Amino acid sequence: MSTTGGGTDGGGTQFGRLLRELRHSRRLTIEELAESSGISGRAIGDMERGRSLRPHRGTVTALGQGLQLDDAGHAELLAAARAARPGPSPAVPAAASPYALPRGARDFVGRHRELAHLRTVVAPAAANRGAAERATHPLAPPVVVVCGAPGSGKTTLAIRLAEESTSAFPDGAFLLDMQGLDDQPLSAEQAVVRLLDAWGVDDADLAPHSAEECLARYRTITSRLRAVLVLDNAGSEAQIRPLLPREGRLLVVVTSRRTLAGLEGVQRAELGALDDKESVSLLRAVVGAARVDAEPEAARSVTELCGHLPLALRVAANWVATRTNWSLQRLADRLADEDRRLDALSAGDLRVNAAFSLSYSRLDPLAARMFRLLSLVPGRDFGVPLAAVAAGVPLPDAEDQLEELLEAGLLMTSPGDRYRFHDLLRLYAAARHRAEDGTTSAATRSRLRSWLLDTAVVAGRWYEPGFGTPPPDPGRLVALDDRDQALRWIKAEKDNWLSAFREAAENGEHARVTEVAEAMHWFSDNWVSWGNWTEIYRRSAEAAAALGDLALEATHRNYLAWAHWACDHNHAAAVDAATRALGLATDAADVVQEAWAHVYLSWLRSAVDDLASAADHVSLAMELFDRADDINGYLTAANVTIRVLERAGRTREALKTYQEVMDALASPGNRDRISPSVRDVTTLVATHNVAFIHFNRGRWDAAVEALRSIRGQFDARGLYEQAGRVHLMLAHALAHLGKDSEAAAEYRAVLALQDRIPAAVLEEARTSLTAVVAGRPNPPTRFG
Repeated sequence: MSTTGGGTDGGGTQFGRLLRELRHSRRLTIEELAESSGISGRAIGDMERGRSLRPHRGTVTALGQGLQLDDAGHAELLAAARAARPGPSPAVPAAASPYALPRGARDFVGRHRELAHLRTVVAPAAANRGAAERATHPLAPPVVVVCGAPGSGKTTLAIRLAEESTSAFPDGAFLLDMQGLDDQPLSAEQAVVRLLDAWGVDDADLAPHSAEECLARYRTITSRLRAVLVLDNAGSEAQIRPLLPREGRLLVVVTSRRTLAGLEGVQRAELGALDDKESVSLLRAVVGAARVDAEPEAARSVTELCGHLPLALRVAANWVATRTNWSLQRLADRLADEDRRLDALSAGDLRVNAAFSLSYSRLDPLAARMFRLLSLVPGRDFGVPLAAVAAGVPLPDAEDQLEELLEAGLLMTSPGDRYRFHDLLRLYAAARHRAEDGTTSAATRSRLRSWLLDTAVVAGRWYEPGFGTPPPDPGRLVALDDRDQALRWIKAEKDNWLSAFREAAENGEHARVTEVAEAMHWFSDNWVSWGNWTEIYRRSAEAAAALGDLALEATHRNYLAWAHWACDHNHAAAVDAATRALGLATDAADVVQEAWAHVYLSWLRSAVDDLASAADHVSLAMELFDRADDINGYLTAANVTIRVLERAGRTREALKTYQEVMDALASPGNRDRISPSVRDVTTLVATHNVAFIHFNRGRWDAAVEALRSIRGQFDARGLYEQAGRVHLMLAHALAHLGKDSEAAAEYRAVLALQDRIPAAVLEEARTSLTAVVAGRPNPPTRFG
């Protein structure tokens, strides 16, 4: 059908002409279309005359329903409306924190008593007191628990309090979903890692440390941070208690359906339903004061039918706000009718399905389908591409449908240009999906799983030698043109692709499981603190075993050995995995995996100071890599060898191995066999290792030369602990040479990393700086 005529004027004129032609083709007057659609006659006239150039998505849907358009006609009207809108807003900056405070409700009303109480709690901490006053009259950091029924507005109130307080807390505001209603809520340890990441502590700096050490770092930072932290959707006291600051000026706001009575020293605000006046105020804020005030009895009926629940009221109000020709009495009648016809969705003793059902029933059919299918997305939130995959529609259509759901109050936004459900609305969407879509769940889940895992493989392989830039693929839907884009996608969609991975494992898709795990192997070093690598490589090792592929199982047992030690610090489990990998690789005659098993065993033996055994293992690894002509593995083993031999006092052999590494890197025959990233990291690690040799042999000039050549490289990679040790060793070497001013500068460089490196390193730098400034340097003669 084409009814647009031949004009090519601005988008608003084109939309208006199409609207008029559609109305005329159905022999409707403006008044009749206003009655059937709920849009005022004046608004329709303005649109037809081109005076309203930005038709709202909800308005277009209401007009389509009033015109009784079929899918094709509705799509054409939407396309004309889309053309009338300005271009998309700029994307959220890549550096935006996923834990930034989301935008609060612009039409926040009510909760005056609760807010007044919470402001008195926050005020002392917000006061700009001097350091001396804080020292003589310390205040415990304020902690607020906002509790109440689902849909009562806990998160909205917490965000409102945070927004009000940000001027007094200049380090920012953050929100972390504790996932308290999930089968696996976020643990305190996981929360610590995520918050430290949000506060600029690099993953590589956290990876070597235990949960207790990470918590100590968290407490050090929170003692100095002037920020607001919202811990949303908490499920238990155990989740929250370790995160509460002991000192400082961090304002913590916790939301929960439970009172969390086991938390001591906190202030509570318990939310019930809104009172009559607050409920009407919320209607006035969303629908408009004039319309609500003109029908006070109908307004009261609407608030009662919504149970005075803020979520239900907002959903119903958003729906009627776009239908300017509908009375509130008509809304009340429809709410009552929907409540009779549809099953109840309960929130405690409140029935809120009426408001949800009304908004849902007036969605465009494609947006309604999108709403239902989004209930199958496994993670907490999602972006436009994943929504497009769920519904099987192009990206622009998915964006339009998400926009309609936002306008109807059936979705919320998340930081990073993402979307999420309120948990009650997710339940409602799932119920509608079961009722209306029949057996489509399996097909949709399969489509989501395939896309998530395909994209995860492509993103992960950016970090794998021999891959890199993926070939163009229109079906990918996301930009993966460089490593940073790949890393951002893997992190943003972590809950979704991990759920898809688990589902593939549980479905017995063994080859798929090992493919994804393999693709993530080289990437995993860039996100050691995530906390899920042990599960991934346990599942992939089990999948390889199920396939009966000894060499493949050896590969993934080696990966599992890395995860047990690097991620969990479980030495016994890591040794067991590496030993099993060695046996499997030997049986399969896989020389490369034998070599890697020896590398991991060397690493693990060295960790417990069994240096003789460590040296034997890594020597075997180098021989095996050389036999297999695997240059990347050989270089890794050689760098391990340098450090092990140096620690064992075999410095001559260590220097010989270092020279072999440098020769291999310089060889023209290896130019195309070693990727740039492997070359850079190998050079950095080898030089760092040889610096230990020079320093511990008293060769101060050679140590300074080596350390200056890598100064700043660990910092640039976010490896701050290693960076601090480079500065510290360089400072000690310069002090031995009598270059006190240069040594002092390096000691100060260590102190500048104060929140990112271990306390022992800081203390050594601080003590050494004091001695140098006093003219009494006494640097150590060994380092390591």
